[in-house]
Amino acid sequence: QVQLVESGGGLVQPGESLRLSCATSGFIFSRYTMGWYRQAPGKQRELVATITSGGSTNYKDSVKGRFTISRDNAKNTVTLQMNTLNPEDTAVYYCNARHPTGNYWGQGTQVTVSS
Repeated sequence: QVQLVESGGGLVQPGESLRLSCATSGFIFSRYTMGWYRQAPGKQRELVATITSGGSTNYKDSVKGRFTISRDNAKNTVTLQMNTLNPEDTAVYYCNARHPTGNYWGQGTQVTVSS
């Protein structure tokens, strides 16, 4: 049974940081491209960052230099370090695992940036 469980969301003030984690099981983690997506109220889900099985990363332009995605293949986890958060980063953040043989999503974790 495939599971992706996000954690680390919460309410922070502008300029602060959060670290999201996604614990996974039920698939061969090291073979999958892992990603973080987000969906704000009334908007479509959008890509935030991805990291391939080889460690190559890709970021949404507005988070470059502020967010860092990383993976630990030994622990089957992917992390999103988010610094200098602003209100436009408020959204539900979803963990994604993608491979030609499967595409899986977590349940999401809320991130709210507000003063």
